[in-house]
Amino acid sequence: MSLSEQNPALAGQKNDPTFPNIWQELKWRGLVHVSTDEAALEELLAGDPITYYCGFDPTAPSLHLGNLVQLLNMRRLQLAGHRPLGLVGGSTGLIGDPRQTAERVLNTKETVAEWVAKLQDQVSAFLSFEGDNAARMVNNLDWTARLSAIDFLRDIGKFFRVGTMIKKETVAARLNSDEGISYTEFSYQVLQGYDYLQLHRDYGCVLQTGGSDQWGNLTSGTDLIRKVEATSVHAYGTPLITNSDGSKFGKSEGNAIWLDPEMCSPYAFYQFWLNTADADVVDRLKVFTFLDRAEIEALAAEVAERPSARKAQKELAYNVTSLVHGVEATEKVIAASAALFGQGVLSELDEATLRAATSELPSAEVAAGGLGIVDLLLASGLSESKSAARRTVGEGGAYVNNRKIDDTEAVITADELLHGRYLLLRRGKKNLAMVEVAG
Repeated sequence: MSLSEQNPALAGQKNDPTFPNIWQELKWRGLVHVSTDEAALEELLAGDPITYYCGFDPTAPSLHLGNLVQLLNMRRLQLAGHRPLGLVGGSTGLIGDPRQTAERVLNTKETVAEWVAKLQDQVSAFLSFEGDNAARMVNNLDWTARLSAIDFLRDIGKFFRVGTMIKKETVAARLNSDEGISYTEFSYQVLQGYDYLQLHRDYGCVLQTGGSDQWGNLTSGTDLIRKVEATSVHAYGTPLITNSDGSKFGKSEGNAIWLDPEMCSPYAFYQFWLNTADADVVDRLKVFTFLDRAEIEALAAEVAERPSARKAQKELAYNVTSLVHGVEATEKVIAASAALFGQGVLSELDEATLRAATSELPSAEVAAGGLGIVDLLLASGLSESKSAARRTVGEGGAYVNNRKIDDTEAVITADELLHGRYLLLRRGKKNLAMVEVAG
């Protein structure tokens, strides 16, 4: 399947031609935090096509927003003519990249294999597998599974110095904690270094990208190749993204924003971006969209001059949701947002979109025989008492599925139920609740 079939929104994107080369565009977008020799790397990326890679470990059944930075970064490099290798770590996923806080729980081989397949599909959706710079998907289990412990220690381990390894930021933090670090996680950087060496040998790979928190692991590969092959290769790390108020980026109410629509609905995904603060939205446009410099600067002016219009946030939410979930799903989300407040037709929303759009509203379940408007307002919590419910109806503030109800004795009929079971209640302009009719 071509990229235009798999992800049409991504297939239509391009790099900004106003920059002299892709390296300068990456820097303008704030995507370079640390790198090997910058001048040499810029020259390399401005020249003939090279092969580069980025790795993703299957520590969950889906990638998340932190991974999306790397996926879009890979696509930018491919659009510049370079050849991507998308690595999903079937072996490193069995080990677990050391975290700052505590040891990872090791998943079963069966679970890791299942997650590898899911992540391969997600990574593939952001790369083109056609043309002269077609992408390849690789799995490091293919070359580590055949290694014996003795071969690993003799052929790879001898090139790593413990003194250097314990200075890596995450390792040092864990060594100084009560938790400590197991030899299993301590060896992770050796495995990642070996990945780079293997990809260099098999595909001529000369660049690895990743987050700056992975810098110790990235340089384990550049150092290993220098020692074993007596040649220099490159790496660069993107900055960790934080919100201007100091809170963690990529979480909503403490939960990670996943790329899998089953784990984070397109509606919730869109709303996350729509709620971006004015202070953050321009930086997010640079990192997460393919809008060019002129377009982003125009949106920055809108933020400064007319922040209440939230035009930049709407562009951000539309663009990123389209890239991840497709244009059709994004347009359904926008239609659902409008329909909730009477600016669209609720009955035209599919059930999944309706449920996602109303998932955070107050909700109640009522029996099929209790569909009087007063009882519904009371059951939903939109009114505190029957007298308050009657007053709401009498004042013209009661709506069912966006239809105004002006009779306190009104009973909602079964043919008005959305998908045969739901009613959206509204009091006034903004107070919403969802009622599910049982039976």
